[in-house]
Amino acid sequence: MSDTQPSAEKIVVIASDHNGVQLKKDVKHTLQDLGMHVIDLGPYSDEAKVDYCDYAGEVGQIIENGEARRGVLICGTGVGMSIAANRFRHVRAALVHSLEVAHKSREHNDSNVLCLGAWINPRAENLAIVEAWMSSPFGEGRHVRRVEKMTPHRAENIVFANGIFDIMHIGHIQLLQFAKSFGGKLIVAINSDASTRRLKGEGRPVNNERDRKRVIESLDCVDEVVIFDEDSPLQVMERVRPNIVVKGAEWTAGDVRRRDRIPDHIEIKVFPLIFESPGKKYSTSTIVERIHGV
Repeated sequence: MSDTQPSAEKIVVIASDHNGVQLKKDVKHTLQDLGMHVIDLGPYSDEAKVDYCDYAGEVGQIIENGEARRGVLICGTGVGMSIAANRFRHVRAALVHSLEVAHKSREHNDSNVLCLGAWINPRAENLAIVEAWMSSPFGEGRHVRRVEKMTPHRAENIVFANGIFDIMHIGHIQLLQFAKSFGGKLIVAINSDASTRRLKGEGRPVNNERDRKRVIESLDCVDEVVIFDEDSPLQVMERVRPNIVVKGAEWTAGDVRRRDRIPDHIEIKVFPLIFESPGKKYSTSTIVERIHGV
């Protein structure tokens, strides 16, 4: 990709039927003002009637191919566009007629195509919806599992997860099952005993690296387990070359990428923490403290 070519993250592809041509022009200007590179697939005149499904199909295919991350579709009500766009496996098209739904469709559903009704709201309200939708991030957390249950993943994907996995608990199991759902091969990297001692102090790990490896290998969802001696998994990640990295954390995918210096070409999925009671998360350290207190 050249320095002047925008990334898929900065591209928004838009289209309409004849009923949405005028609103589409204003939406294009709004998106450009927000710093986005807009690809307008037409139509460019409202004089001839066109079929909304054709234009929804073009936008849907571009999103499906990963050439753009977001799209906007406009027809009279937005209903036809949303039905047609959602026929594509990786499209999550949201029919939005209010600011609240604009925010929630991004926060809860990670929608990637916005469908507007030119007949339903005044021009200014529709443009406010576009701005709200574009500015609202995906909430991640508890919403990740729900969205991913609806998202197909390629069997050839190599998925990577790492950790100490000293005393296995339900949080670990659900994390690894979640990770496996993203591809055909799940590779788990575990810290060596020496690395664990440096990170956690003397007395850890409770279980040695050989036993930890055998326990994880016994899980049906895990295809391979490797041991690494560095404090960071970056080197082993470079050898594995995964398509997707799965982390269990309270942080967002962006936070994880910056903290762990994960390259941009690797997709990151964050599994929300599992709590055994309100305010009390599952944790190996907590289990060790409980044992010592007996």
